[in-house]
Amino acid sequence: MGRILAIDYGQKRCGIAVTDELAMIANALTTVPTKELLSFLKEYTKKENVSTFVIGDPKQMNNQDSDSVRFINPFIGRLKIAFPHIPIDRMDERFTSRMAFQSMIDAGLGKKARRNKELVDSISATIILQSYLETKIIK
Repeated sequence: MGRILAIDYGQKRCGIAVTDELAMIANALTTVPTKELLSFLKEYTKKENVSTFVIGDPKQMNNQDSDSVRFINPFIGRLKIAFPHIPIDRMDERFTSRMAFQSMIDAGLGKKARRNKELVDSISATIILQSYLETKIIK
């Protein structure tokens, strides 16, 4: 079994989270500038066996796609071309940034640390991945 890698896709940067080799535990990995994301994934998959990509699916409260889908869908197309053998799943990412911020407060991080958008993005990716893992356990 390979790792599951989650991406919290943003226009400027993307948060990345990954599971352990048994695909049981979600961990924040890093934050990567969006323009370097495919290169990062190519290098990462050379070193690690990735069985699935999970991409955050931004939805509005009424369950309609948010505006950022217009940036994510072309990326998914490029991802499919670059990694035709790795399946791609989508996971609802509503509230992940808010949950990431709250988890930073709960962890006792100060205001300066909570302003670190890269940290918020990697925590958001971890929340997306953990939610994905929970849906797989339920099914």
